[in-house]
Amino acid sequence: MELGRAGLAWAAALLLAALGAQAAAGDFDPYRVLGVGRSSSQADIKKAYKRLAREWHPDKNKDPGAEDKFIQISKAYEILSNEEKRANFDRYGDAGESQGYSQHQHRQFHHFHEGFYFDESFFHFPFNSERRDTSDEKYLLHFSHYINEIMPDSFKKPYLIKITSDWCFSCIHIEPVWKEVAQELEALGVGIGVVHAGYERRLAHHLGAHSTPSLLGLINGKITFFHNAVIRENLRQFVENLLPGNLVEKITDKNYIHFLSNWKKENKPHVLLFDHMPVVPLLYKLIAFAYRDYLSFGYVYVGLRGTEELSSQYNINVYTPTMMIFKEHIDRPADVVQARDMKKQLIDDFLSQNKFLMVARLTNQRLFQELCPVKKSHRQRKHCVILLTGEGDKFAEAYEAFLTFAVANTKDTLKFVHIYNDRQPEFADALLMDEEKYRGKSAVVILERRNNAGKIAYKTLEEAWQGSKEDNFILLDLLDQLRTDPSLLSSETVLADLNDELAPMFLIRWLYSMLDYISDCWDSLFHSNWREMMPLLSLLFSALFILFGTVIVQAFSDSSDTRDSPPSEKEETTAKTEKNDASFSKESNSRIPKKGFVEVTELTDINYNSNLVRLRPGHMNVVLILSNSTKTMLLQKFALEVYTFTGSSSLHFSFLSLDKHREWLEYLLEFAQDAAPIPNQYDKHFLERDYTGYVLALNGHKKYFCLFKPHRSGDDGGTLGSCEDYDSSLHTEARGKSSCSPGSRFIKNKLHKLSFWMERLLEGSLQRFYIPSWPALD
Repeated sequence: MELGRAGLAWAAALLLAALGAQAAAGDFDPYRVLGVGRSSSQADIKKAYKRLAREWHPDKNKDPGAEDKFIQISKAYEILSNEEKRANFDRYGDAGESQGYSQHQHRQFHHFHEGFYFDESFFHFPFNSERRDTSDEKYLLHFSHYINEIMPDSFKKPYLIKITSDWCFSCIHIEPVWKEVAQELEALGVGIGVVHAGYERRLAHHLGAHSTPSLLGLINGKITFFHNAVIRENLRQFVENLLPGNLVEKITDKNYIHFLSNWKKENKPHVLLFDHMPVVPLLYKLIAFAYRDYLSFGYVYVGLRGTEELSSQYNINVYTPTMMIFKEHIDRPADVVQARDMKKQLIDDFLSQNKFLMVARLTNQRLFQELCPVKKSHRQRKHCVILLTGEGDKFAEAYEAFLTFAVANTKDTLKFVHIYNDRQPEFADALLMDEEKYRGKSAVVILERRNNAGKIAYKTLEEAWQGSKEDNFILLDLLDQLRTDPSLLSSETVLADLNDELAPMFLIRWLYSMLDYISDCWDSLFHSNWREMMPLLSLLFSALFILFGTVIVQAFSDSSDTRDSPPSEKEETTAKTEKNDASFSKESNSRIPKKGFVEVTELTDINYNSNLVRLRPGHMNVVLILSNSTKTMLLQKFALEVYTFTGSSSLHFSFLSLDKHREWLEYLLEFAQDAAPIPNQYDKHFLERDYTGYVLALNGHKKYFCLFKPHRSGDDGGTLGSCEDYDSSLHTEARGKSSCSPGSRFIKNKLHKLSFWMERLLEGSLQRFYIPSWPALD
């Protein structure tokens, strides 16, 4: 007993020590120090570190606590930039120094005493990534799985998808409702999916989900977001609203004859469900959506006044749900099923066996391929008996006789179909060889499809089909011979694809597409979902910017170097340089492209995707780096240097403001350290480095860039250099006059010999610097 008490005391002491260690480790949170989330990428962490390092650098910030703050920032970045230390912190609350102790301590807890130990589930938190609810595991979606399977399957059933992530406290609140609704809807035939935004960022971005938790519906490849309170009734109604409104028709004594008589026009069997529910059950709507291409659905509320004649006509038990399928004969059902509890599997089996009419009409190629499949082996031969006939009362007797024969000779190896000669003339001419004896009459053909390219073997009855007893005996005798002698089908031909007779007109399809697009835009505006509207707004603003940017750049290109004030007598060396530029300009004039100006647009966050990230393969964007003070002079010189290369359709020209996007440029230059070394962050002048005059050729598709550095004065051979003390001493405006003073001539000389660099760019001889992904341009 005393030993047991001592064991409990030791366990309590160890537990208190562990909790104390966790509390001490919890005082320092690198995520909180850098101001980033736990699902942030390395690029986001690096960006946050650079921003804070600049702000709290002791040489820049005179706050007494700046040095301590800077040390914390550096320590936080050291932990989060190392994947192993970051994983240890996420799991144990520290960066790994006490990891061994934690594991050893855990083992001590687990094996301390047979009757007393702490299992790891004692510290279970539902928002931890390693403790995700196992009920969601079977619903997890990945990008390729979504694109290849879920998206096509959404044309057969709707999907309800949840977007979640780690450390999502709101996700915990909706979890009980989500479990209940997911289980209920899945049993009805709704697809359920879960996307973890932390591990499937690409899919979450593709779906347009920018926050967690998010719920959305997917049907016919279209995404709709759920915007109401997460309760069972709202989610059921949301899924029901995804379905088209005309799937099931309400049937009464007044319209049931008209409904069932549409089998000939629609070329489909018709299904009636008799039930005592006042509204159409969701299960029945989902079934109707899945089979809408094959069947038409009606619902009869047997408790409603006005359905007595219908119930009496088909002898319906009003207390048991009944489903009937009607084909060519509306006075009696072709098949019936009754059950007190209509399950999805029961209905699926019932409908899948009755998807086609007894003698269906071939209205498109898909139906022809389903009813007359290609033979796979000798034992799996499928033969189609086709009645080629016309429309109207003249051919009604021949069709009725053929239908009677088909009903009496139903077999798994035979399919009876018919076709209208005037609607499928190519099909009819290929089988009848345009013979006169069949003109204006019906004919019967037995065929077997040999491959998917349209090759068939067939035999046409020698005489036209009249529906007489003699015709029935001849056809029956041929079918009996076909069982033992497949060579009876002696003729072969290749059929063209059938016309789609029931396809809507182009104008109607275009109108439906426009209505869907307007509905999507209205829904986005109504719910203030500006992120989803950004592509459209970006396209609009990009077009306006290019329009006005072209006018501005054209004005720049029209104003040549003659606008500059004439050189004074004391500036002879500069005059020689301008002469060299003029001679090069004359040399370039011999190959001036047709366009009389250079289109240079500013690279901003609005047109960043279209001008770089989504740039077509083989195209490059040549970007000039400039500042507000050097913009005019550098643009003029840049336009002059690249003017002769504007004839290439694969080159685009832009400029980037260093004052706005310095971080973006420095991020890229880190991948070109040898050509453009980034100064040490502890150097007090590292924020003042001058990158004006740099030129980057960016290949958006292959994710690499080539770099041009400003020309080194006095060095004719260094096209990739910089000004003389550019790398050794950083640019500061307060250092007095030097060879790098920002005079107009010096600024223009930065782009000297850019044209030779452009020649090497087109030759493909420049060094390429590859990057993992293009950073965001904020």
